[in-house]
Amino acid sequence: MFLVFVGLNRQLLFSLPGEVEMTKRIALSLAGIVAVTHILQGCAGVIVAGGAAGAATIATDARTTGTLVDDQAIEFRITSGFQSDKDLAEKTHISVVSYNRVVLLSGEVPTAELRSRAYNIVKEQPDVKRIFNEIHVAQPLPLRARNYDTWLTAKVKTKLLGTENLNALNIKVVTSNTTVYLMGLLSREQAQKAAETASSLNGVSKVVKAFEYSD
Repeated sequence: MFLVFVGLNRQLLFSLPGEVEMTKRIALSLAGIVAVTHILQGCAGVIVAGGAAGAATIATDARTTGTLVDDQAIEFRITSGFQSDKDLAEKTHISVVSYNRVVLLSGEVPTAELRSRAYNIVKEQPDVKRIFNEIHVAQPLPLRARNYDTWLTAKVKTKLLGTENLNALNIKVVTSNTTVYLMGLLSREQAQKAAETASSLNGVSKVVKAFEYSD
């Protein structure tokens, strides 16, 4: 198994307030990051927490500082739960992303039972407001296909950043098997513009909106 966790933004770490409770939460998140970045040899599965590293900072992210830390902790707890399940750890390819306590699951598992098992682990998390279960029952994608998805994610992010009157730094982009998932806290107008921009790109087969709306 290969377990990957995207850590806290460096700018976030130096921008947090000094309250004791917040410090404890940061320490727990950092401990989780250290724990899950180890590579476990001899396993076939891949569980990715946090998707691709984001560019958002405290100054531009629509989430509060506390919510940013909570999202990191949610991702860590879910991936730890998957890691503790031998079948999920070794036979699946699952991406876990939390944005404003809304969780997106994407990727592939070989059976419907494993899909349900992954969902139930997320459902047990007390801070999760909503779950988008976009896991498909199929054999995990080969590395070449995953690399193509990574390239598509970068392509979509670049296009969004260049779109006029769109706050692209508040949009999380995840790609799985050429389907692009968009997350974030936006107005309906901004969300629609982001979806139309992403869907206009060659290589993108489908766009799924997993936004929360501010209006």
